[in-house]
Amino acid sequence: MELLQSTDFWIGLLKIIWINIILSGDNAVVIALAARSLPPAQQKKAILFGSGAAVVLRIALTVVAAKLLELSYLQIIGGMLLLWIGVQLLGDEEDGESEGKEYGSLMGAVRTILIADLVMSLDNVIAVAAAAKGSTTLLILGLAISIPLVIFGSTLMIKLMDRFPIIITLGAALIGWVGGETIASDVALKGFAATYPWIHYAAAAAGAILVVAVGKYLSTRSAGK
Repeated sequence: MELLQSTDFWIGLLKIIWINIILSGDNAVVIALAARSLPPAQQKKAILFGSGAAVVLRIALTVVAAKLLELSYLQIIGGMLLLWIGVQLLGDEEDGESEGKEYGSLMGAVRTILIADLVMSLDNVIAVAAAAKGSTTLLILGLAISIPLVIFGSTLMIKLMDRFPIIITLGAALIGWVGGETIASDVALKGFAATYPWIHYAAAAAGAILVVAVGKYLSTRSAGK
């Protein structure tokens, strides 16, 4: 009870919730893009399972995130994974607009959500851990409360994508942007990035362009068969 009555506890909780609201936008886009490949009846399940599992993953990741970020080439590999996921999601969505759509699997969508969230959360969880100040209770509570926020955001994104298809392309571009940023932030490139600060933005822009260009090309080639 003393913990719940602490002003520092409530301030820390609000900080964690706010950080998750700000940093979960790209996660909601990934979840929405992955869930759209499913039959309507399974979309809610994918959003629920993906969001819940992603938050559990973040809690576990918080313990080791700082150490992982010190490993060379890890973020390069993670960024390349994000680029691949962005291309796949855009390609799947373009195929889905054609007749005779083949739906994806629930487990496949959840797996995609978890892989993308794992990569994108490395930097995010450090901010959450700093706000928690070593309190496991605060960390778990803050992340658990963020689940409905991510679910709501993902559900809203699916509806917007159905109404405005251009958002699908913008969502894939966002994943590519984060992928490029992740690659440029790797420890192995720290010296190069310090000498050329613009490389961070150039890599992000290149990632976004690459995902959209390759995704569109693959979907066009597939439609032409």
